[in-house]
Formats: sequence, C-alpha cells, structure tokens
Amino acid sequence: MSDVTVFAPSPTLTITVEDHPQGSEIHVHAGGQGVWQARMLRRLGCEVTMCCVLTGEIGSTLGHLLEDEGLRVMAVERAGRGSAYVHDRREGKRVAVAEEQGDPLGRHELDDLYTRMLDAASRSRVSILSGPAGDATVPADMYRRLASDLRGDERRVVADLAGDRMQAVIAGGVDVLKVSHEELTDDGLIDDDSTDAIRAAMRALRSDGARSVIVTRSSQPLLLMDEYGTVEVSLPAFAEAETRGAGDSLTAGVVAGMVRGEPLRRAISLGVAAGALNVTRHGLGTGDGSAIRALRDRVHQRTIDADEAPIAEERTSPDGLAARATPQEDS
Repeated sequence: MSDVTVFAPSPTLTITVEDHPQGSEIHVHAGGQGVWQARMLRRLGCEVTMCCVLTGEIGSTLGHLLEDEGLRVMAVERAGRGSAYVHDRREGKRVAVAEEQGDPLGRHELDDLYTRMLDAASRSRVSILSGPAGDATVPADMYRRLASDLRGDERRVVADLAGDRMQAVIAGGVDVLKVSHEELTDDGLIDDDSTDAIRAAMRALRSDGARSVIVTRSSQPLLLMDEYGTVEVSLPAFAEAETRGAGDSLTAGVVAGMVRGEPLRRAISLGVAAGALNVTRHGLGTGDGSAIRALRDRVHQRTIDADEAPIAEERTSPDGLAARATPQEDS
C-alpha cells in the first residue's frame, strides 16, 4: 500500500546540459508534472505509486530512473516514441535543443492504464491526477471518469490541471483543485488578475464540482477557497534559481499534509514551503524535507472572507493552523 498514487500518463526523459569548470555536464532524469510531484512527496516521507505508460527505448530508461528514486511503478509498456527533451542551460537560461511529446495512447493502453490506476488508488489515501506530456496523449474524458471512480469515504482526489482536463475532473468531482491564475486567464475564466476576479472564478469552480480550490499567483500570495471561505497564503520570497516545478512541489506538499490527516488549511502551509524552497534549486521537485518543514513556520495566512469576522494577518504555525481549522526537477 502506498500513501499516494500519482496518475502520470506520460513521464518525460529529460536531458539537460549544464556548464562546468571542466566543460559541459550532462544530467539525465525522469521528469514531467507527475514525476516532479512524486519526487517531492518522497522527499517529504510519503510512499508513492506512479501509474504511467512507458514507451519504447525512452520508456525503458525511464522505468529504471523512476525505480531508482524509490517509486513503485505500475506501468503499461508499449512500443513507439516516448516523451523526451534535450535542454541546454550552459548560458544560465534553458534553450530547447529537441523536444518530443510522444505518441498518443491507443485504446488498449488507455484501458490498461485505467485499470492500473483503479487498482493502485484503491490502496492509497490520496490520488493525484496530473497532466500528460502532450494535449493529444490522453483524452480529457478519462480524467472525468477517474475523478468520479477514485473518490470514496477514505480516499481523496487532488487534481493539478487546466483547460479541458480541469473541466473534466470538476465534472467528475474533485476534493482539491490546484490551478494558476495564468491558466484561468488562458481558459477565459478571468479577465484580469485581481483578487475579486479570481475569487469569482473560484466560486464558480466550486459550484461546478471542486470541493476546494487553490489558485497560485506567480510571486503573489496564493488563494485557497473552501467551504469556510477564502484565505490568502504567503511566504517571504527567495532568490529564484528555477521557477519550473514550484507549483508541482506545492501540490505535493499539500498532499503530504493531507496524508498525515492535516486539514487543508494546515496542509497548505507545507505546500507553500515546498514550492518556495523548490525555486531556490535547479532540480525540479527537489528539496530537503526537514528544511521544508521548518519553513512552514514562516507561512502567513490572512482570511479574506468567512462566515465569522475576518481574522487579521498573522504568522501561521502548524499548531495555529490546526487550531484555526473549522472542525470537521530535477532537470
């Protein structure tokens, strides 16, 4: 049994060239949204099962890399072109040398992947639905079906998606939806990035089927809306080494807190700390678990609206968050 099952239909083989005093340094890792989430969950002490499709030579390599990271892999194997990229970062910025999203999944692979996900998730407390490498890889309706079938009295579903896949999991019903304000803009759900506009979109998403909604706002404090109202959550900014993967680390931190039985308003502090630490590192989904747990004491929450009178901004420690809760890259 794993604490968390991650649906990561098409992990990516990442090859990144870095500068080194003696010449170029080449890094080879497993990557992609679900992988970065799973990696951070492992850093935070969670046992993780990943359900995915491993394609061709790339897939064979990915299988070994994923298992080397301590993940339990339940994979569908097939021939074809897998997802991969080669990036050159020797000048300090990523330059894409080659990128391949991989072949779309066929009917048999989709059926087998769905069965593996149902099997693994039935023995996990939380399931994460993450996106594929390319839009055509997996049909959006598969996410609706998974969201509907994976939820239960003792099982919760978290989705980190946008576009058609986000709408699909909302239709299926999801416990926690995480999305960025840029994605809300791209989807036509907000016309500007004001707090009022984002809150209106969050209310609509909750009305449509998301129990709680988290919206990240780049360097601005994120917003969490649940059945008790809306809170703004922030942490002092750090100098950035790599912004990619921060949102995936945030999602993983939230889920790690949920696995330990924390209410969402407490778990969000671990997520914010994980995302903040990730931007200080070149590796995506990386970071020391003890450092992340220490950082959560610096997380601040401010209630924007609630049934009771608003709470003034304050420093939020884990105990404070619990008391305030309404009763019941790597390269």
